[in-house]
Amino acid sequence: MDIKSISPGQCRAARALLDMDQNTLAAAADVSRGVIIDFEKQRRVPGRNNLAAIRAALEAAGVEFIDHSGVRIASN
Repeated sequence: MDIKSISPGQCRAARALLDMDQNTLAAAADVSRGVIIDFEKQRRVPGRNNLAAIRAALEAAGVEFIDHSGVRIASN
């Protein structure tokens, strides 16, 4: 996994921490809801640009990714 990648579990956990639904994440990342659904259900891995956009949207909303396994609310 690339250093900037996130796992489907991290994506779900980040959304849960933020109380963010799939539609909101899709809009924030400028990807389709289907991309989010398929990624979280491990049906497919989004392209590099889409995955980066998903991660950036979650980080902008206030989460921090921990290595390749966790996620937490970012500290200011």
